[in-house]
Amino acid sequence: MPVIVLVGAQWGDEGKGKATDLLGDRLDYVVKFNGGNNAGHTVVIDGEKYALHLLPSGILSPGVVPVIGNGVVVDLNVLFQEIDGLEARGIDTSRLRISANAHVIASYNRTLDKVSERFLGARRIGTTGRGIGPTYADKMNRMGIRVQDLFDESILRQKVTAALAMKNQVLSKIYNRSAVKGEEVVQELLSYVDRLRPYVADTALELSQAIDEGKVVLCEAGQATLLDVDHGTYPFVTSSNATSGGACTGAGIPPTRIDRVVAVLKAFTTRVGEGPFPTELHDKFGDYLREVGHEYGTTTGRPRRIGWLDLVIGRYAQRINGVTDFAMTKLDNYDGLDEIPVCVAYEVNGVRYDEMPVNQTDFHHATPVYETLPGWKQDISGCRKFEELPQQAQDFVEFVEARLGARISIVGVGPGREAVIERHSVLGGV
Repeated sequence: MPVIVLVGAQWGDEGKGKATDLLGDRLDYVVKFNGGNNAGHTVVIDGEKYALHLLPSGILSPGVVPVIGNGVVVDLNVLFQEIDGLEARGIDTSRLRISANAHVIASYNRTLDKVSERFLGARRIGTTGRGIGPTYADKMNRMGIRVQDLFDESILRQKVTAALAMKNQVLSKIYNRSAVKGEEVVQELLSYVDRLRPYVADTALELSQAIDEGKVVLCEAGQATLLDVDHGTYPFVTSSNATSGGACTGAGIPPTRIDRVVAVLKAFTTRVGEGPFPTELHDKFGDYLREVGHEYGTTTGRPRRIGWLDLVIGRYAQRINGVTDFAMTKLDNYDGLDEIPVCVAYEVNGVRYDEMPVNQTDFHHATPVYETLPGWKQDISGCRKFEELPQQAQDFVEFVEARLGARISIVGVGPGREAVIERHSVLGGV
């Protein structure tokens, strides 16, 4: 049975939750392997909207075991707020597993995130201020707090004291902020222990056993390819590996067990935060796509930056992730347009680039090269087979597919879980 990695092909907010939901009744495990509550999925089930920030979207599928892997950073307050919210709506969360090796976001990480962004001013990255970056920095500096540390009060106190020895110096002497009291941090973290304990497991072992038993495992990325700390538009990126390789380190699944890589590609492009964006629109078309697509951040509520579909970054995502299947979402957002420009290349100082420029400066100054396709000017939200789409919509999908390097297996034509066309099975017949 397959192990599938699901990633975003752009700058996030592509609709990965919808793709997970489509496969829900054929999955046994859904694993979140990177990031934290700095991004989110919005899933619509029977007209009900569910906004998830930290929990894997598989938690909404009965029978699926949702897993927070070791590569995730966990804000425990947010975790239990989400759990309480779902349980109040009748969703069973008892199946959740949390890696004992996942790192915990302490209150001082959130404080440092916010004050450092303000300090950067015009050079800010555009973080959500939720402590994600500082927590990953602690992890790499080998001074982080892991979930398992909460169950040994002595170790927890030692780690908090060691972390604050430096951080309080930074807060007071650089940012002119009050020092954080270590005991308050310790007591806050300890307050979650009893409730946290039933969820904690050796998730890498459990996943290995599940794969050996023939279970279907989906590894679900937070953020997206162009936000990956190594392969994204650095420094305007997240602090973890949001590409397919991150599933191996962030979930403890070896690369030899991965069968399929599915990348979710929105039919246009969006971005939240700072950084270069070659196809960005500042006109009526950008405003139209933002409003018809409800393009506001699930986590922050910020209006997303909008641009035409960019196939240069689509091809890049295919190459970096080893994509076997694309899932295109929000094709219906083009229903009202006469024409649809698609970026097929860049021009930089008179030179054409069909692939991503290796130089960030060139990418920043890239001018899109467009090909314009005809629109279809009709509602496609009721289509359930590819052949039911207007010919112009079929031509659009096939045009994009021919230039991506991998097939488009799923096409989203509306917000509901049923508004999907499955052209090919990404589960190999499962």
